[in-house]
Amino acid sequence: MTRILHVLDHSLPLHSGYAFRTRAILKAQQAEGHEVRAITGLRQGSVGAPLEEIAGLTFHRTPGVVRGRRGWREWREIVALTDAIGRVCREWRPDVIHAHSPALTGLAAARAAASLRLPLVYEIRAFWEDAAVANGISDGTLRYWLTRRLENSVAARAQAVVTICKGLRDDMVARGFDGGKFTVVPNGVDLSLFGAAAPRDAPLARELGFDTSHEGGPVIGFVGSFYPYEGVDDLIAAMPAVLVAHPGARLLLVGGGPCEAALRAQAAASGAGHAIRFVGRVAHEDVARYYSLIDVACYPRKAMRLTELVTPLKPLEAMAQGKIVAASDVGGHRELISDGFTGTLFAPDDPVDIARVLAMLMWRRSEWDHQRIASRRFVEREHDWSRNVGRYRDVYRRVLGPAARATAPA
Repeated sequence: MTRILHVLDHSLPLHSGYAFRTRAILKAQQAEGHEVRAITGLRQGSVGAPLEEIAGLTFHRTPGVVRGRRGWREWREIVALTDAIGRVCREWRPDVIHAHSPALTGLAAARAAASLRLPLVYEIRAFWEDAAVANGISDGTLRYWLTRRLENSVAARAQAVVTICKGLRDDMVARGFDGGKFTVVPNGVDLSLFGAAAPRDAPLARELGFDTSHEGGPVIGFVGSFYPYEGVDDLIAAMPAVLVAHPGARLLLVGGGPCEAALRAQAAASGAGHAIRFVGRVAHEDVARYYSLIDVACYPRKAMRLTELVTPLKPLEAMAQGKIVAASDVGGHRELISDGFTGTLFAPDDPVDIARVLAMLMWRRSEWDHQRIASRRFVEREHDWSRNVGRYRDVYRRVLGPAARATAPA
């Protein structure tokens, strides 16, 4: 049994792919018999108690708020989290510190691990400088390159590095890192939550104004966050052409984010506005109700460095729920989807091609069962967290060798 302290940017009860991946990791490690706790930095936002129990998991919180001028603000975050990690480690005495990107979180963990002589595992879930560019927060100049250098520095200080996909690992190797230092632990699905598709929720269908029968108009769905790089605007732009081919089709958009107001305005101005439903963010435990209404789950990510390198989580959840998956032909999707077998790819940034592929899929309903079976088996074989978590076992064994154990605090 290993005692593992996870260091995080944020966690539950906040909802994000980042928080849900964390939950899956911690629950799977608990099931293996490990002792796990987590600590979040100042980006968690306002917290009530310094210690929270959520979903059977223990989360320590770092007191304070994010404020001050850029540069000084980030340094205060690092110092505050470093100090908080130190307090938890001296009280709880973990065997290993497992920090998760972004690099600010990783640097705080690296500083604490060095002072406490504990081994550090650093997990890169995305290059956050690329995410900042994709979301219009950074212009890709000085701030971009400083963040990139910080990422390299944290990876160099860690005894082992984990990435969530091959694209991120290969990029780090291209920067000059030894590939032997890296382990890929891909995004996965907690099949205890997404193990079986829920029956069609007829009351919810009526509430949304959808046909309540399986023979009614097909429902296209997007479940996720409304960030610019997700390409939901392209999906909305494709809907008028989809309706020409399939007048009964409907688009269900589940989630929220910085683009929500603009997307709602776009839908209202569209000739397909009557066929588009926004439901906002929903509780994680209620997501299966909305999946039950979806026939084709569509993920129209735009082509850019972020989406070429990073694999998303939501297509895997849709596969586990037995949904037909259509997605843009970017590198992150190609790691998950075998075109024509476990899903169908369309050209990114192209509403015309989105409409063509969606219309084609709806004309080929007779082929859906084969794809459902293939995609479900793919998730069970390659992306089930109860199996994925075993990859961490080898990482911890490597960093917790005799030398590492000899330097751990008594």
